[in-house]
Amino acid sequence: MIESPLREGNAIAMERPLDRLGQLRIWVSDRLGAEPATITPASEDASFRRYFRITYAGGSLIAMDAPPPHENCAPFVHVAQLFARAGVNVPRIIAQDLERGFLLLTDFGSATYLQALPEADPDPLYRDALRALVRLQCATTPGALPSYDDALLRREMALFPDWYVARHLGHALTAEQSERLQRVLDIVVAHNLAEPCVYVHRDYHSRNLMVLAPGPGILAPGPGMLGFDAGPSGPGPGILDFQDAVLGPISYDLVSLLKDAYVEWPEEQVLDWTVRYWEMARAERLPVRADFAQLELRLSRRSRHGADRLRDGHAERHRRSGRARQERH
Repeated sequence: MIESPLREGNAIAMERPLDRLGQLRIWVSDRLGAEPATITPASEDASFRRYFRITYAGGSLIAMDAPPPHENCAPFVHVAQLFARAGVNVPRIIAQDLERGFLLLTDFGSATYLQALPEADPDPLYRDALRALVRLQCATTPGALPSYDDALLRREMALFPDWYVARHLGHALTAEQSERLQRVLDIVVAHNLAEPCVYVHRDYHSRNLMVLAPGPGILAPGPGMLGFDAGPSGPGPGILDFQDAVLGPISYDLVSLLKDAYVEWPEEQVLDWTVRYWEMARAERLPVRADFAQLELRLSRRSRHGADRLRDGHAERHRRSGRARQERH
């Protein structure tokens, strides 16, 4: 348990130079109407965002600490609303202070797909994830999210030469290598931009999908909270880390799920799940290829791009994570 700072009235205390955790505790206490029983780290992002599990008389919640100006909670709130309207399970926002960078969220527990897979039967989990993905894509509203456009694609792919090759590996590409790489990246961009656009999570994989248990039902609110149903909104996984969602290629999230960098599946299993997705998408009139072989080809091309993006992102986040921890301390 983390000890509470002295409080001579929250309004006065919040004006004093408390550390972020002290400010968060006071803010949470005001929302709950009482001191939380415990505040413990739930997970830590490779950025300035941190998550804490709050236990109190009514159960448990998750508090997000996203300190401005390094982080902005507004995209998280916006995407959470969009995805909730789509009928998928995302954390519900119980209270928010965007100016300070605090959110209070429903708690999905700690069982990610990745953690559950050694013991769980993967087929029902992945069928649920595919159904949720189709629901999400069906809810796409043009203009509701930023576009995964040429500029964003190239900015992401620049992580490979700039961060992975140059900074992580300490290697300098020759002029010829740079030119050849640029030609390849041009092809990747063209393939991405040619696909129909839907809501794209961008990290729809086993570390961001949660195995959900039935919730306790409607929990009594504190003075700074609304009453809320703590259980899932329907069948399917809990979905996390969606704040960077965009409008982008329809095959993107499917590849993130089935060609996951954290878990590898036999090709026949990937093919089975791909067929199931394709059948569901066709039934919902999503703009997938009528020829299944074309979808397979798209997945093959995109899986290489996804693996590159994940590797290069890890190299950059490793650097950012170190910087974030230094600045927090």
